[in-house]
Amino acid sequence: MPDPIRPDPIRIAVIDSGVHPDHPHIDAARLLPGVAIAGDGAISECDTIDALGHGTAVTAAIQGQSSNALCLPIQVFHNALRTTARALVAAIDRAVAAEVDIINLSLGTVNPAHRDLFAAVADRALAAGVLIVAARETEGTPCYPGGLAQVLGVSLDWDCPREDYAIRDGIVFASGHPRPIPGVPPRRNLHGVSFAVANMSGIVARGGRLAIARHLDQATPNAATRSTIQKQPIAPTA
Repeated sequence: MPDPIRPDPIRIAVIDSGVHPDHPHIDAARLLPGVAIAGDGAISECDTIDALGHGTAVTAAIQGQSSNALCLPIQVFHNALRTTARALVAAIDRAVAAEVDIINLSLGTVNPAHRDLFAAVADRALAAGVLIVAARETEGTPCYPGGLAQVLGVSLDWDCPREDYAIRDGIVFASGHPRPIPGVPPRRNLHGVSFAVANMSGIVARGGRLAIARHLDQATPNAATRSTIQKQPIAPTA
């Protein structure tokens, strides 16, 4: 479990399409050296420049919520917003090995065939005291791994202020809007449950390790898992 008295900054792995450090919403000084994960799970130490924009917007939302957190980009989306279960598992395990405090997953799959695979890796993260924040559902359909009891699943609430979150019937809700762009109406900017997840990751980081520990205390390990890999692409939740 995380040590609540550690003075060093919160570290957040952002598993996505990388990040563009020159974007005006990105504080490059708070980016850690990232890694790229291929579809077969192979890991390479290389630049994680974002060619798709999704990871940059997600990272910007996190940084906007937490002024001190450090973000570790782990690139699983490369030429398109699609990846594999093998790549995502490798990315989560790499984040845990890097001793991050939070893993942000603004992505997911609605394919229940992946449930046990993700439950196993989520168990490993939970045992290491790492909080996974992910989309709980998309358009009413459960997402994985965000729908698992080991994970802090986040649902979308358009009326929730960006700086806050709500809990209703035990479910966490957050705003689906990213950082605003001057002159651009919110609904014309990127939006969706991906950013509800990112906002929640930043809000938890802002609360420090005590907040992380509170959410970890509510997570439940899986009783039994099996490691099978199904061939089904994983995509962003928005």
